[in-house]
Amino acid sequence: MRLASLYRYPVKGLSPEPLDAAELQADGYFPGDRLFALENGPSGFDRATPEHQPKIKFLMLMRNGGLAGLATRYDDATGVLTIARAGREVARGDLRFAEGRQPIEDFLTGFLGPEIRGPVRLLAAPDGFRFTDSKSGFVSLVNLASVAAIAQAQGAALDPLRFRANLYVDDMGAWAEAALLGRTLSVGGARLEVLKMTDRCAATGVEPGTGRRDMDLVQTLRRNFGHIDCGVYARVIEGGRIKAGDAISILA
Repeated sequence: MRLASLYRYPVKGLSPEPLDAAELQADGYFPGDRLFALENGPSGFDRATPEHQPKIKFLMLMRNGGLAGLATRYDDATGVLTIARAGREVARGDLRFAEGRQPIEDFLTGFLGPEIRGPVRLLAAPDGFRFTDSKSGFVSLVNLASVAAIAQAQGAALDPLRFRANLYVDDMGAWAEAALLGRTLSVGGARLEVLKMTDRCAATGVEPGTGRRDMDLVQTLRRNFGHIDCGVYARVIEGGRIKAGDAISILA
């Protein structure tokens, strides 16, 4: 097995950012991933006592597919998020400050219009917390051969980014990830314990880059494979540097 590519998603629901490498920390989340979320009306989230919230409380591709038509970039050094649409910058703001978050919130409130339940508010995760879909969503992995199998069943090419994983794995058989539950993987200098399968929702039906809802992959999975899973979640049990091209092995 081989690590084909790495991605982070600084803002939950917005576009992915490719990485050449990442430094994983034991019992930590994927670096720079789901640092922010866009509250869709009051969510009850409290930074002082953060608790996992269902994704329906935030803007998300499952219900707000148009978000996939926006190209976003987050700069760690400056805290600035830039949003572009059709190649033109439409919003920019420093997420460290309320006055910097306001242009982002205002743009998305107007962009989504009647889809939202109330004014959009950008939330920042406190230390040790992330806005992941699953409580155990520390690092997500997707098997590219499984994506190819779904594409064959769908009868159409599929961008693997529909599945919004951190790590995309090559050179393994389709659905071989199901046999990894409870196993430990060696990836570069890190060790990952595979925790659970990742069940999929209607977000996978949205085309990355355009925001078009063009297929129902949940039904394709259920009808052809008898489940709605694609990918796994894992926990970092030993930190280290990982990079594209790293070999992946299963430890005894």
